[in-house]
Amino acid sequence: MSMQRKSVAEGHHRESTRSLAELILGLRFEDIPDEVVNRAVQSALDFFGVSIGASQHPLVGKMVRVSAALGSPAQTTVIGRKERRDALWAALINGSMAHILDFDDTHFPTILHGYAPILSACLALSEALPNVCDDGSGMGKVSGKELIVAFVAGYETSARVALSVHPSHYDRGWHVTGTAGVFGASVACGKLLRLDVDRMVHALGIAASQASGLREMFGTMTKPFHAGKAAQNGLLAALLAREGFTSSKRSLEAERGFCHVMSDDPHLDRLTEGWASKWEILSSGFKPYPCGVVTHPAIDGVISLRQKYALDYRRVTSVRAKCHPLVLELTGKSEPQTGLEGKFSIYHCLAVALVDGVVAPSSFTDGRVGDAEIKKVRNLVTVAVDDSLGEDQAEVAIELEGGHIVREFVEHASGTPERPLTAIELERKFSALVSDHPDLEALNIDRLKRDIFGIHELDDIRCLLKAASPRREHL
Repeated sequence: MSMQRKSVAEGHHRESTRSLAELILGLRFEDIPDEVVNRAVQSALDFFGVSIGASQHPLVGKMVRVSAALGSPAQTTVIGRKERRDALWAALINGSMAHILDFDDTHFPTILHGYAPILSACLALSEALPNVCDDGSGMGKVSGKELIVAFVAGYETSARVALSVHPSHYDRGWHVTGTAGVFGASVACGKLLRLDVDRMVHALGIAASQASGLREMFGTMTKPFHAGKAAQNGLLAALLAREGFTSSKRSLEAERGFCHVMSDDPHLDRLTEGWASKWEILSSGFKPYPCGVVTHPAIDGVISLRQKYALDYRRVTSVRAKCHPLVLELTGKSEPQTGLEGKFSIYHCLAVALVDGVVAPSSFTDGRVGDAEIKKVRNLVTVAVDDSLGEDQAEVAIELEGGHIVREFVEHASGTPERPLTAIELERKFSALVSDHPDLEALNIDRLKRDIFGIHELDDIRCLLKAASPRREHL
């Protein structure tokens, strides 16, 4: 871009950060369509399901032990566990927990995972409010409607920030859940704290300076850590802004601001375009499989063929998949060594799909990845890229002994906006995730589900955290 054109463009968007802050603060529950409210409710259900399902993961235990060693006060709920931590640590742990299974939501235009940072930050803040707001402001609790508005505002912000730097941001190697997620968490918490425009502008700026996360970390514990840090940093940004902590007022649009630094071709118009008319949350979907979302079309194809022809994997001589180029770029680990690496191995995903007929959290344990029979089948899988295929498409061909070949073309993967999971499928996913909790009887799952589905009627959302914790005492 020439200097003259760049100057004109920057002049047109010279107050993008403030304009976005004004739109965020102007959003009311009455402005949100029923289908968006419903998507927020579904997001809450999925969030609690994947969080409780991941609550005993080694990653969580490591964070709990480190926070205990540092003397974190027992103030805020760690979902699915008896331990309590301060709000910042709880946001970090819960945000990481919601992403560790790689079973959370996906904003398909950008591959952003939105709800883990936002809901983790908001829920932590809801328990911290009595301490934070001891100035006579009257903010002692968060209602269900307030949470919905904050979550939707946060999601729309995260998605628009992600779109403003897409696709070069992701192509450079940034993990957009970490980099864009912090903005969503900060403005959602800012809504709950009732920040004014100036303070919301500063919250966005403080968030911008904490935006981070590298794709190199995929297949390790640090990938979900990105979501946790986005939650923690977003909450911190809002709390500091409330105290008058300052930042640049042009953190998004400035030449050395987030969008220009993080993208070769920023699109500043996407930050505010279509606000409260085009809802980005409706371009999201919920995962049927706990692994890299780009593997899902091919998994669908293998499972469909297995069911359609009653295939016995022991009679299979080859599995050939054609996929979008991102599949090998993101999930091309041909010899995964751990369960986490298996989530980013298209070869492992297709092997377990063929052998088991399902792809579930149990498919991605270290033991399952190292299983000799799975390794044998994994070696039968070949993957070719095809630029003509969409990210949610795949072609699968399975050859049997004797040379017979069966084929499947997947037009849209399950869980995408074009082929969404049904309400029944989402509830089944939730039930399956929570069913293996070691202290299931101490949780109040029926109460949790009832309160989520009736969330807009709740006076105090802390009841959700109470039901999702095995602690028996009252908050």
